[in-house]
Amino acid sequence: MAQVAAVKLALTGAFLAAAVFSLPAQARSQADRPRESQAPAVVIHVADLPREGRAAYEQIRQGGPFPNGKDGTVFGNRERLLPVARRGFYREYTVPTPGSRDRGARRIVCGGPIRAPQACYYTADHYASFRMIVE
Repeated sequence: MAQVAAVKLALTGAFLAAAVFSLPAQARSQADRPRESQAPAVVIHVADLPREGRAAYEQIRQGGPFPNGKDGTVFGNRERLLPVARRGFYREYTVPTPGSRDRGARRIVCGGPIRAPQACYYTADHYASFRMIVE
């Protein structure tokens, strides 16, 4: 009887250890999923962007010129709110905010080639949330 209890205890411990040690592998598998599965669930149509956002989006699609010196710089995606990609994949662009004395909080972040981005995202709250831009 004592042997049966010892075997059950050993098996329980083995199963718990396997569960605990498999968590990092599960987390890594999420980063390896295709980009589409990690894209923000919320979208915004180009027509629904603010006027300044539509103009900025059009400038991005044309490859510039951009009014702000920081436009086109690498966006690090440190918060990992956008799909995981290699460093340098994402670039950020200012969406002017009327009445703001600085760049404001609105941005468009695009990933992929500069003149033909694979996907663009709009944030109105300085990277706290993103909406994928769709035509």
